[in-house]
Amino acid sequence: MSVDLDKYFARIGWDGERAPTLDTLRSLQYAHVLGIPFENIDVVVGTVPSLDLTDLEAKLVAGSRGGYCFEQNTLFADVLEQLGYRVTRWTGRVRVGARPGEIRPRTHLVLGVRVPGDGEGPGGDGPEGQYLVDVGFGSVDGLLEPLPMLPGLVREGRGRRHRLVLEQADGPAPVWVLQARSGDAWIELVSFTLDAAPLPDIGVANWHVATHPRSPFRRLFVQRTQVDGHLSLDGTTLTRTARDGTVTVEPVEGVEALRELLESEFGIAPPPGVRPER
Repeated sequence: MSVDLDKYFARIGWDGERAPTLDTLRSLQYAHVLGIPFENIDVVVGTVPSLDLTDLEAKLVAGSRGGYCFEQNTLFADVLEQLGYRVTRWTGRVRVGARPGEIRPRTHLVLGVRVPGDGEGPGGDGPEGQYLVDVGFGSVDGLLEPLPMLPGLVREGRGRRHRLVLEQADGPAPVWVLQARSGDAWIELVSFTLDAAPLPDIGVANWHVATHPRSPFRRLFVQRTQVDGHLSLDGTTLTRTARDGTVTVEPVEGVEALRELLESEFGIAPPPGVRPER
């Protein structure tokens, strides 16, 4: 089963040219990030999110819901493959907030996307001609456009700056690190290697994130990227970040206030049992 493209495009408000070009990829990625919020409500209410495409379509496309990285990028990968892009799934380690030397599990999913005719390297499996795509990071520093797989290249997209840094380049599995510019510094978002992640491994990582007692996703996280800024809900704290960088913080008090916020500002129809904290 594949996602219904007409329904998906209507969900994200996109009506562009469906040819598998770089321009199409750029506009689709941005429309998806704007159109479908990041959220982990299923985990908070005690459910492991399904990665079955039928369930993802029912939830993210038809159900006025969002999802986290495994859901969002699984859905987006299917859409891209239907359009004719070649997609490789990679699992990565989130580095935001990590202590020096800390090695976290591979609990993030990113995509390597090759645009037909766009500089494929010999054999077609290396980074040449590929773009890093991620519609499931959610944060104010996440990617809004495809990033060429070229180490050190700084690319500005929709007001955000990113680059890829290559670590351990001479090792058996070079480590790529996605960085974002924040103020006067570069911050590390996620690291990954180019060994393709099969669906069973992605399923195990998804289960780990949803069920491990020390998983950060046992607490409510909801984020939405907007044309003029970004919304982030962490437990009972709502943070608004304007496009000029101005930040305002306000508390969310009570279940009813939470449900109203999710519906009115995040565009989410919350399921029964959702609360500010588990």
